[in-house]
Parts: sequence; structure tokens; C-alpha cells
Amino acid sequence: MSTKLQTTRWAFDLSTWSPNVAQLAQAIAAVQTEERLRLIKFYFINDFLASLVGRLLMRKYVSQCGQLPYHEVKFSRDARGKPYWLTHPDGQQTSEHRQLSFNVSHQGSFVILAGVHGVGHEEDIGIGCDVMKLEYSGGKDLKEFFRIMHRKFADSEWRYITRSNFNHQQQLKAFMRHWCLKEAYVKELGVGITVDLQKIAFSVDNDNELDVDSSPLQGTTLKCNDVSMNNWYFEEHMLHPKYCAAIAFRNYKPEIAEKFVFLKVEDILEPSELADNSEIIEYCREVLRKQRK
Repeated sequence: MSTKLQTTRWAFDLSTWSPNVAQLAQAIAAVQTEERLRLIKFYFINDFLASLVGRLLMRKYVSQCGQLPYHEVKFSRDARGKPYWLTHPDGQQTSEHRQLSFNVSHQGSFVILAGVHGVGHEEDIGIGCDVMKLEYSGGKDLKEFFRIMHRKFADSEWRYITRSNFNHQQQLKAFMRHWCLKEAYVKELGVGITVDLQKIAFSVDNDNELDVDSSPLQGTTLKCNDVSMNNWYFEEHMLHPKYCAAIAFRNYKPEIAEKFVFLKVEDILEPSELADNSEIIEYCREVLRKQRK
């Protein structure tokens, strides 16, 4: 018998967190050693913190859904480098059919996690998410940028993005919305932006304006090679007047489209006995020596 799945939407605003050494040590102590090695390669502190928060969100989510102690959650990476939960690191299996799918994304000030979990659901489910800042910071003129990027969109998408009644800011918002949807979709597929994006055509909700108050919108549909993808469902969110987010659901449509829940650092950290570890403390001091950009 299928049970009701539960959907999670979490967001973290990096501008609310400026960690000291002790707090950063608590966060670093929570992640696996191999993840620390990946994190230390980031040159800019904001990139480091965004990636770290993403890992902490995943750990909190799996701990909560899998009913595991925070420190017992283990992750690995597939051939494409995508992290996944080691459900049974000791090799044991359970008789219940547990569904748990999650994805994280970050850009600028925001880190997000979207997840679906439950037991007994028969169809294989999947989820992808993305967040985009509604700004263009490239060196080229916006018209030149649009000319180059035109080939990444279906004709129907491009007609919507460049509608004559849209000013430049509205066109940029429409561009970022579509790109965000494409990213969320291909992230769930696990292929990255390597597919023919012109064959992926989104039709966004034309009847409702996407803003912070009205989001999320669920009216988006998708065609691939002109075939309707009826097993995919999408949500569009505005986290902030300058940030949009998209969630792609495969084989599942949430009954209620809820807004993202904003978490604080105390929500994603667990008490750690390793905060006095000299190696971790030195690691954190090295991180904080890097200039915040």
C-alpha cells in the first residue's frame, strides 16, 4: 500500500551567517574527511560557506528522514560526482521500500535543498532543484549575451523571453526562470548541461506573475522533442525579489505547493565533541584567513 510522500523545501541565506572559528569548527566537524578536502580547495570564503551549508543541509535532511543520529549519516559520490546517501553502509538491507531523493543548489546569497521521502511508494521518484540570481554580470552587452544564448532555448521559450512588452529587466527575469528550470530538470537526470537544450521546451505559467507573494507556481509544463513529459512536475519560487528557484519532480506531484522554509545556522548544526580538535581548529583558521569576497 502506497503511503503519502513528504516534500521538503529548505533555504539558507548566507548573509545571515558570519562564523567565528568555534562555530566554523562545529560545522566542519560534522562533515566527512573527504568533504573537508574538497571544501578547502575553494579560494573565496563565500563559495566555501555555500558548499559547506549545502552539505549540512543534506546531513540534516537525511538524519531527519532516515531517523539516524546526525553523526551516523554517511555520503558517497556517484561516477558523475553527485553525492548520495549510503543507505546501508554496513551492507544490511531492510524489507520496506523507502523512497528518499534530494538535491541542493546554491548561487549568490542562497543555498537550497529540495527533497521527497516516504515508504511504500511504488514508482521511482526523483527531484532536482536550482536557484538563480536575477542579474546579468557578464562582460558582454545583454543583447550580445542573448544572441549567444539563443541557441540554448527552444523557439517557443525564446519568444516568451523576448516578448516585445517586456523591458530588459523582465526579459532577464524570464531568461533566468527558464534557465533555472532547465538546470533543475537536468540535475535530476544527472547529466548536467550536456543535452540538447533546444529540445527541452518549458511553458511557464502565463496567467500568474511570479513574485515572492504568489510563489510557488505549479503551472509549468515540459516537452522534450515535442513530446509532453507528463510524468514531470515543476514548481517555480521567488525566494527574494532578486532570486528565483525551481524544483523538478519526476513521477510525483506534491498535493500542496508550499514555500521554502528559511533555516538559520543553529537549525542545521548538531552539538559536536570535536570542536576542540586541533587539526580542525587550524583548518578553520586557514579558511577564515581567506578574504571574504
